[in-house]
Amino acid sequence: MDRRAFLFGSLGALAAPLVAEAQPAAKVYRIGVLTGGSRPSPTAPSSLREGLRDLGWVEGKNIVFEGRYAEGKQERLPELAGELINLKVDVIVTFGTPAALAARKATSTVPIVLGMIGDPVRVGLVTSLARPGGNVTGNSLIAPELGLKRLELLKEAIPKAKRIGLPYDPANPAAAAVRDDLEAAARSLGMELYPIEVRHPDQLEGTFAAAANAGVDALLLFSDPVFFSARTRIMALALKHRLPSMSEGKEFVEAGGLISYSPSIPALARRAAIFIDKILRGARPADLPIEQPTTFELVINLTTAKALGLTIPPAFLLRADQVID
Repeated sequence: MDRRAFLFGSLGALAAPLVAEAQPAAKVYRIGVLTGGSRPSPTAPSSLREGLRDLGWVEGKNIVFEGRYAEGKQERLPELAGELINLKVDVIVTFGTPAALAARKATSTVPIVLGMIGDPVRVGLVTSLARPGGNVTGNSLIAPELGLKRLELLKEAIPKAKRIGLPYDPANPAAAAVRDDLEAAARSLGMELYPIEVRHPDQLEGTFAAAANAGVDALLLFSDPVFFSARTRIMALALKHRLPSMSEGKEFVEAGGLISYSPSIPALARRAAIFIDKILRGARPADLPIEQPTTFELVINLTTAKALGLTIPPAFLLRADQVID
């Protein structure tokens, strides 16, 4: 080797580490989580993290989470959504209609993934399920369409149940639509819907007592983030006042409720992870159709049935995907 070749070769070897050191660090994406409920339950946020991990996203390495929780105070959601925008998050995943609306009002550019919501078209979040448009996409629980099915199942399990209590938070824009649909569904089945206004978890004791005094035969619970966070307390009050329940989520049944018929919430959170993955890799929310669940779980808590003195028809039990006893 001549001296010139040796010299340039040596300089190249010395320069190589400097070039490597000059490479920019891999981008760390910030994922905002916004909900009207309390600090992460062991269900949705953990499933979201697991779903992202399965897709190659490692917390602390290429993604970080910024969580904002209204703790039942829905009026705080706009402020919390603003905080996430100020943190310059790359995407916001929301749980519940109020959180989604707050996020959409805060930004028209940052992508928003709906972790769980009833009907995003009806509340004005997207143009259509197939073509969302704008910066919003994700999962729809199609709650209004499932209301009739839940009432049918409740009637089958408890034929004597005629007056059905519906706890709802008037601050949740989805509540009015759900209530209207359920009132029509109840009438078609010869049942009566009894709305129970609950503006804050502190009102649960009084409203449940009033419902029991009003002759409510059973409760119908949908997955409002505030109710979901307070589900253990709600189920304890339902048992105290001897009110069987049909819930939108097996987590209510695991907390002591009687029956649930719903899509899997952990599965929805994992689907949200797929939306986030696509967006972080360059997809536009406007081009990602809103997804609806296709499989549903019927879960029954026999321990609660016994505590309430109820006998669930054997044919109904055979249809259950899971029986807790």
